[in-house]
Formats: sequence, structure tokens, C-alpha cells
Amino acid sequence: MNEVVSLNSVTAAYPGKSILSDISFTLQKGEFVYLVGSTGSGKSTLLKLLYGDMNPVKGDIKVGSYDLSSLQRKQIPFLRRQLGIVFQDFQLLPDRSISENIRFVMRATGWKDASKIKQKIGDLLMEVGLSSRADAFPHQLSGGEQQRIAIARALVNDPWVLLADEPTGNLDPVASRTFMEILFRIHLGGTAILMATHDYQLIQEYPARTLELTEGKLKDHPIGMFHPQKFY
Repeated sequence: MNEVVSLNSVTAAYPGKSILSDISFTLQKGEFVYLVGSTGSGKSTLLKLLYGDMNPVKGDIKVGSYDLSSLQRKQIPFLRRQLGIVFQDFQLLPDRSISENIRFVMRATGWKDASKIKQKIGDLLMEVGLSSRADAFPHQLSGGEQQRIAIARALVNDPWVLLADEPTGNLDPVASRTFMEILFRIHLGGTAILMATHDYQLIQEYPARTLELTEGKLKDHPIGMFHPQKFY
């Protein structure tokens, strides 16, 4: 299967307020796509729809092997094993080491074999270039290093799709570029990535297809064709 995300005529709203109107798009296996739009345009709402945190008013959503229109609440944890999610604020457990942060997620998603867990943690830390920091605690890491650990944690179950919500918002330019190099390596390995961002500089440096939300509508810009007169 090449199509790992599909939205067909999706409308989403909060009480008394329409957010997304008749949104349709697909993501292919291994594709990297940006999601842009002003504050309140619906970026976070769209991501919440994809990881099952809210339901659309109408329309069909498919993520991985799941049809979200018929998804039962008890299936949401299984849906999220096919997703990786990286947030702006890292969300690491401050009282646990880096390896324990990753181990916690692995245990919570069904990993049981201690030797396989140890091997996977080593592989993930190598993937993000932080093998030497396994025993460090989050407060001992820079913001960029913490976000790289957040990527490692999101990749625990080899997700089909990685969702990144403003992941460089708290990073300096050098850390942001290191982060982007890792993301591009991951998508070239076959994981689709949808990254919400306000950082137009990154889009210029790392061009990719861009989905733009404006007044609840979606514009789909092919790679290299997103050139707003002003950015958000």
C-alpha cells in the first residue's frame, strides 16, 4: 500500500465554530509534507483528527490500516502504534533518563522482551545521533537534543506516519537544521511525515510539498511552489 493517509471531504468543528471545511488530501508512503497556516487556521485540529483525538463532523479519514470513521475508542491505542507524534514542547518525563523515557513508551505499547527493548533503544539513539546520552536526564540535554529524543521515542514502533506539530518552534537555527536532516533521513527510509510549521526559512532550505490552510480550506502546493507574499 502506497497511500498511508487519506482524507475525503472532511469537515471539522468545535461548538459554534467551523474549523475545517471539505478537506481532501492523501499522503504516500515515504512522502514529506509541510502543513502551514496562520494561528487558528486548523493545523492542530487536522493533526488531532489524524491521531484520533477528535472526530470529524463529516467525511472519511484513513490512517495506516485504520478507517477512522468506524474506529472504536478501544482501537485508538492500536492506531497510534502506526503513528509517531512529535510536539513542540518535547514532552519527556523529567525524572527518567533518556533510555527510560523510550523504554516507558515501549512498555506502554506492548514491548516485553528486555533484550529486544535494549537493542531497539540503542538503534533509535544511534538513528538520532545520541548514543552517548542514554543515561542522561532531560534537563542535562539542550533543546535540540531533547527534540531528537522525542523523534527516537516517536519511532519506537516503526510508524507508517510521523506527525510533527511545530517541532522546531523551541529550537535555534542550528538545532533546527540538525532536526530537519534527521527527519529527511527518516522519510527517505519510508516513513511518511506531515510537519506543521511556521518556519518559512526551513521550507526554503528543505523544499517539499506544502499543504496550506486558509479560512478552513486547503491549498495543495507542489514541491518548490509555495511562495507566500508574507508568512504566518
